Amino acid sequence: MPPGRTAFGDFLRSRRDRLTPAQAGMAPFPGPRRVPGLRKEELAVLAGLSPDHYSRLEQGRQATVTDSVVDALARALRLDEVEHAHLRDLAAPTSRRRGGGAEAPQRPDPGLLRLMTALDHVPVLLLGRRAQVLARNALLPAVLGRALEPGSSFARYLFLDPSARERIVNWAHFAAAAVGALRFEAGRRPDDHRLAALVAELRAADPDVARWWDDHGVRDHTSVAKRIAHPTAGPLAFGIEAVSTPHDPGQRLVVYTVEPDSPTAHVLPMLAGWGAEALSP
Repeated sequence: MPPGRTAFGDFLRSRRDRLTPAQAGMAPFPGPRRVPGLRKEELAVLAGLSPDHYSRLEQGRQATVTDSVVDALARALRLDEVEHAHLRDLAAPTSRRRGGGAEAPQRPDPGLLRLMTALDHVPVLLLGRRAQVLARNALLPAVLGRALEPGSSFARYLFLDPSARERIVNWAHFAAAAVGALRFEAGRRPDDHRLAALVAELRAADPDVARWWDDHGVRDHTSVAKRIAHPTAGPLAFGIEAVSTPHDPGQRLVVYTVEPDSPTAHVLPMLAGWGAEALSP
């Protein structure tokens, strides 16, 4: 079986199972149905493929997958832009994938660091591969209550530190998006053994991670809301925006934006003044 084809077939199956014939805009084929989602034969017709060709794809027996086939499957399955990109990553032949050699340590992008400095009035975090903290400003630990020093893992904080569930009010929504982002990265970096080990560690430690991972949902690092229950400053509301550069998409600047004149905007200067005193013990 070609490397990565199991992941490609698993993702196809998960998206096929969630899409009913009615949602796909077709009449269901006759006969009893064991699941509400599309049958293989129905998806093959929608994508313009033979049933045998589609079966080989889903079973991982197809040596190569062309871009046109990926695009046809994405249209048939009603994939969004991120899911389409993920399917393309999973289908990419070995020649397109990054090598599995020694990985150089990531250094913070100077331009993103300058941008972080200019945004010192809101919490900002620079994340690298595998959600590793590359840099952060002083307001971020004041809001989250953890130091999150460069070199630490934001993913481990989010899933293994009990304070994250206590402080992040909408933890489940935010954490599910983080798992989707890890899966998206895993599709981009299939030979990243450290990423695979991190996912295995988190799945073993947290049943929520295992459930979300097995759902095969993917997310890019896009806008998401985050609500914080701060023990001193009270409720805080942020819109999380991620910024990356074309020359290094493996780094993203995560900015905690606030509405002008909102209660959160008014209390942030006080948090900045408290500094290290705002950290939880």
